[in-house]
Amino acid sequence: MLASLKRLFASRAIDRDLTDISQWAQRRGLGFKRARGDDGFVIDGTLEGKPWRIEWGPPHRPYIAGHELRLRMELDLPSDMQMLLLSRPLMDALERQTFEEFTDNVQTQIGTKTPEEMRWLVMFPKVDLSTLKTLRAHFGAVASLPAAGLAWLDGPLAHALEQATKTLLRDDPPFVLMTLRGRVYLRMQLASPESKSVATALALFETAVTQTLHALQAAEGVASRASSRDSGATTAWQSLQPVPRGEPRGRR
Repeated sequence: MLASLKRLFASRAIDRDLTDISQWAQRRGLGFKRARGDDGFVIDGTLEGKPWRIEWGPPHRPYIAGHELRLRMELDLPSDMQMLLLSRPLMDALERQTFEEFTDNVQTQIGTKTPEEMRWLVMFPKVDLSTLKTLRAHFGAVASLPAAGLAWLDGPLAHALEQATKTLLRDDPPFVLMTLRGRVYLRMQLASPESKSVATALALFETAVTQTLHALQAAEGVASRASSRDSGATTAWQSLQPVPRGEPRGRR
């Protein structure tokens, strides 16, 4: 019986018409293939010689319903370069859920199985978006170094996000943009993978990648001026780490 159901759902996945998105990928010279056994696809491309990947299919996060669009790119960033932007409704929901789980279980720490999006809301300070009023109405952000997080968002990325709130993100769907383990990630709820929507998400992602590198350069510039009195710093980003919440601001 179970095998029959699997074959039934597999056949339905194959029936989805992905002509529009596959032709879009072909016109741009991108690699396109259906995801095996799933109702989804994978697109591979490059930006400035570095590979990126788009995936669309069943969600990998419980806060996304239906289908999820995921983009990721390896940039060899410092492992402690941790910045996170979420759609405002999602941020509010995850903060409530994290608080409820923490309170109900009487835990003293958030477990490692909890998604980074939830753990970081507890671990890192919020990025002050008061100077980006349009952005603040739709998004919230945290970062291991808030000043660098603001540098990441300000300028071209803020403009791209504001424009996306009129199209791709018009209804404030679950949306996450983050740097994690040396990579840049974008994930969002997307019911139908129309080429126009995917193209908009890719353009937004490419802007985020460019601004991530700018934020890193800014952090390294500040760190290089401070490193003369602290040659033991392992990375420029680590040398700029803020004092964790609750830790005295004395010697660390």
